Formats: sequence, C-alpha cells, structure tokens
Amino acid sequence: AEECAELTQVCMKIMRKYDNLSDTEKDKYIQLLIEEAGDVLCMLELMSEHGLFEWNDIYARADVKREKLSLWSTLIDEDS
Repeated sequence: AEECAELTQVCMKIMRKYDNLSDTEKDKYIQLLIEEAGDVLCMLELMSEHGLFEWNDIYARADVKREKLSLWSTLIDEDS
C-alpha cells in the first residue's frame, strides 16, 4: 500500500506540473515515476510469489479495465 501511495504521489506531481509529456524539465519526474512503478512491480511480484494471486488473473482483470477505458477514456487509442 505504501508503494502504491508513493507512485500515486509522483503521478499527481507530474499531472500538476505538466500539461503533456512532451514538456522539457520532466526528466526528474519521469525517473521518479520509473522508480516508484518498479517498486510497485516488485511488491506485486512478491505478492504473487507468496500465493496471494496468479498473474493470469491479474492480466485478465487488466483486459477488463482496458476494455472499459476504451469506451470511457481517451487513454486507449483504438487504432493501436
């Protein structure tokens, strides 16, 4: 939970500071984003190793979320 909160914090800082990802001076925040996303991934891997979930179930749920986002969000490019 702590790692997710830290990732959220970096995401919100990026959203507050930049209108889009092509702005300059964002390299520091992108590096922080990579670090926090890596920390979250590590924790997810540990959760899987300890039998809390199977990756196939996580990927299946991600597909459901992607489908919802394709209907309600501009995050999904329908051409890709």
